[in-house]
Amino acid sequence: QVQLVESGGGWVQPGGSLALSCEAVGVIFDIYAMGWYRQAPGEQREVVATITRGGYTYYKDHAKGRFTISRDNAKNTVSLQMSSLRPEDTAVYYCNANEVTTEPGRKAIDDVWGQGTQVTVSS
Repeated sequence: QVQLVESGGGWVQPGGSLALSCEAVGVIFDIYAMGWYRQAPGEQREVVATITRGGYTYYKDHAKGRFTISRDNAKNTVSLQMSSLRPEDTAVYYCNANEVTTEPGRKAIDDVWGQGTQVTVSS
């Protein structure tokens, strides 16, 4: 069984910075992509940023220029450095691992999700 363990988050004033980290634990052979999503109250979950095993990154428009996603393939970890935070960034942030293979030749698991971590931006 593969689980995602998140850390980071919390409260920060507008304009501040926060870092989120996520580690995939369990029997893992390969993970195609890892990323961060968020869900604000009353809203649907939306992508923030993703990164493939090859280092290709994608950022949603609201994250461009403010957030940086990085990944350590050897450690199966993904991090999100957030700066210039705004009140509208307040949400529960979820780590995601996409196409997780536990052993060679075995069908990949489509998506694994973390439990979520709260990020609150307010003065």
